Amino acid sequence: MAEEQQNSERQFSVQRVYTKDVSFESPNAPEIFRGDWKPRHELNLNTKINQLEEHVYEVVLSVTVTAKVEEKTAFLVEVHQAGIFTEQGFSEAELGPLLGAYCPTLLFPYAREVVSDLVVKGSFPQLVLQHVNFDVLFAQHQQQAAGPAETGGDKPSHH
Repeated sequence: MAEEQQNSERQFSVQRVYTKDVSFESPNAPEIFRGDWKPRHELNLNTKINQLEEHVYEVVLSVTVTAKVEEKTAFLVEVHQAGIFTEQGFSEAELGPLLGAYCPTLLFPYAREVVSDLVVKGSFPQLVLQHVNFDVLFAQHQQQAAGPAETGGDKPSHH
């Protein structure tokens, strides 16, 4: 009975989702538009967790996409998509995956939309990022953090 009562007191809510920072660069325009469009894309992800007050967290998902044609950068897009999340009744062990995997999963569709819009506004073909499994990335980060010589604290960082 006490366990059921504890579970009923658990709460998680999204207070706000917002774009915190946006950057788009096309350093080789207009020359880049004149050649064959056969880009290579590189995607980098990073998650930062800031505790705002007790039970209230800001999670910032950074998405960086670099497109290169041969060795020239066609475009570089960086989006910091953030959210404010409130939790109550979660153990320390549950809080890591909640903030480090579940929250980035909620934020990613917003970041993907901003990336796509910026790329199109830069006059490039639409780029729709594939789904990312943040549960797997978080688990990999936890394994790396448990390994020797790992520094940098307990904040998930995905590359």
